[in-house]
Amino acid sequence: MSDLLVVAGEASGDRAGAAVLARMPGVRAFGMGGGALQGEGLELVADLRETTALGVAEVARRAYGVARAYTLLRAAVARRRPRAALLVNYTEFNARLAESLWASGTRVLWYGAPQVWAWRPGRAAPLRKHLDRMAVMLPFEEGLWRSVGVDAHYVGHPALEERRTDRVAARELLGMTPRAPAIAILPGSRPHEVRRLLTPMLGAYETVRRELASIDARVLLAPSLDDATRRWAADVAAFYQVDVVDVDARAGTAYAMPAFDAALCASGTASLECALARVVPIVCYRVGLATELGARALVTTPFVALPNVLLGRAAFPELLQRHATASRMTDALANVLEERDGYIEACDAVERALGPAASASRAVARMLEPWLGARASLSV
Repeated sequence: MSDLLVVAGEASGDRAGAAVLARMPGVRAFGMGGGALQGEGLELVADLRETTALGVAEVARRAYGVARAYTLLRAAVARRRPRAALLVNYTEFNARLAESLWASGTRVLWYGAPQVWAWRPGRAAPLRKHLDRMAVMLPFEEGLWRSVGVDAHYVGHPALEERRTDRVAARELLGMTPRAPAIAILPGSRPHEVRRLLTPMLGAYETVRRELASIDARVLLAPSLDDATRRWAADVAAFYQVDVVDVDARAGTAYAMPAFDAALCASGTASLECALARVVPIVCYRVGLATELGARALVTTPFVALPNVLLGRAAFPELLQRHATASRMTDALANVLEERDGYIEACDAVERALGPAASASRAVARMLEPWLGARASLSV
């Protein structure tokens, strides 16, 4: 019998789940993930690259991949009867899977809380019926989930335990000049994000480059992207004469981020990773009309960027939907480069808001250990 089912549907979840598995070398695991989880020994039943979509309209376009992954996982669970499941983010998919796991008697730990703070409250209640415990990444989430009856525990954010290189080493690694201002372009971990955001991001950089001849940039492509999207992005970047960096699935962006002063990034975990690396994030996002209309009916938070949510204020620029244009990105980028010291103070505040650095992966592994028995001996 395999001990543990692990399901991660996004690049950040792949890395977070892999860090947990690295703490549990005696555990046999299977499930869905990417290169990071596979590198820690996960037997891949489904590949997260087949499910990289967001929202009703985008998921519909990739319905076959999502449905196939779900079917494969259900069949594997029926055969192997795992003792426990670690579900990492990926809310809509994992919420459905949690219901079937709960019915089969598998213990369920959700890692990375669904963003109930951004939803209308009624969406949280159904999830509590199908979870044993929840490990949350943001400090205020523990109380929110406990208030609806979930055994939730704040374990710290995985980004806090990622090892970063220094600025000089990062620039040498990326082939960049030592002192010129540098921009990270992070167009997202899903194909539709990259195709909507990369061109205006590069257009903004090109405009700023006309004013600051010494400025440099790199496009950082997530490991979760499919080959077709990766080739398309490389062609677009080549047109703008910007080099592309393929982000390592296991290391993430931590090794590269210290090279940069600011970032044009898609909304998501990347914005928080940027702030923690003292790279000022300019958060951009576009979704399809159907997804936007659906989100308006469900979302209540005034902010999208995680650093702004943590601080409760618009500390960093957010350019969403019709505002995510090259001209607006240009203005935001110019302002950030001119006023960078003030933004760095906000980055410091983000790290303070997360609390003392803790090992999230170790805490999650300890939560799983009682369910998995002797095989779950932890490595420090």
